[in-house]
Amino acid sequence: MFNFDNSYISLPDKFYSRVHPSPVAKPELVLLNKELLKVLTIHSNNSEEFIAELSGNKIPRNSIPFSQAYAGHQFGHFTMLGDGRAIILGEHITADNKRYDIQLKGCGQTPYSRRGDGRATLKAMLREYLISEAMHYLNIPTSRSLAVVKTADPVFRETANVGAVLTRVMKSHIRIGTFEFARYFGTLDDLKELTHYTLKRLYPDVEHGKIPALRLLEEVMRIQIDIVAQWMRVGFIHGVMNTDNTSISGETFDYGPCAFMNIY
Repeated sequence: MFNFDNSYISLPDKFYSRVHPSPVAKPELVLLNKELLKVLTIHSNNSEEFIAELSGNKIPRNSIPFSQAYAGHQFGHFTMLGDGRAIILGEHITADNKRYDIQLKGCGQTPYSRRGDGRATLKAMLREYLISEAMHYLNIPTSRSLAVVKTADPVFRETANVGAVLTRVMKSHIRIGTFEFARYFGTLDDLKELTHYTLKRLYPDVEHGKIPALRLLEEVMRIQIDIVAQWMRVGFIHGVMNTDNTSISGETFDYGPCAFMNIY
């Protein structure tokens, strides 16, 4: 089972909203990533309780679910955003003391859903599972997919689709857009707290150096240059490379309208 900590909610309340996943009907496990379970030092578990946790029907022990607030530049416009269909259950601590966000995607509406239904289709979640795992085995830093759970609730897009919930695993879901949110919708103290938290969690080696905020900027620039070069190496096209989808931890994520160039 998960071993949760909840350090992110030590940040000011404006950075997140506490919200529980919406229950789904007849959750059915379609895929479980057993190799990733080993990385997370979780014993393979197909129990009804674990499936209920992966579907959002049961809150795991020590979980304090929340959705993140952030901003971003989309299609040339700056706007307030947030997790419209994703909820972080907590930060799982592995046996070797590594920290990973465990997030449910497609688990219902949040305060940031705007006019969205907060749900996801089975075909889209299977696609994210496939591509994120492909990127991992191409040695490109990426979010990973732990599980896909099918639901009996229809999801309406152009037509009615089978619904699903995906469990996404990342070192962190802090984005460039999180810093934009702090800068434009918060105070200088909010920005300082976010910077300090990010340094402590992701870049402890530069936390106590000279001008830590500048070192953070330099580190993020370096890893972003590297990750885009890695994408080019395999002909990967992100498709929604906005600042709200740019990870501070240097992980590829948000596999929406992405693709690979066939020539590669």
